[in-house]
Amino acid sequence: MAKLIALYKHPENKEAFDDHYFNVHGPLTAKIPGLREMKVTKFTGSPMGGESKYYLMCEMIYDDMESMQQGIRSAEGKASGKDLMGFAGNLVTLMIGEDA
Repeated sequence: MAKLIALYKHPENKEAFDDHYFNVHGPLTAKIPGLREMKVTKFTGSPMGGESKYYLMCEMIYDDMESMQQGIRSAEGKASGKDLMGFAGNLVTLMIGEDA
């Protein structure tokens, strides 16, 4: 399995972020060809106490790296990326990983 992981810092306006993320960006991303599963986690704190450094994480799971790369290059993948940069480009860190 290959994963594209998006980590989001805390937005200034969490309500507006959530509205866009869950009603626009998530459904747009879900249309990417080859995407097997999307897992979204909203962080509630840190084991050390206090607020987490990150607000939200999305794991986008593909069968393999080739499927992920094809999905990202698709029209749907490009639309998702364009939307991401438009509403959260300054908040997001993207990483690629594989199950160990």
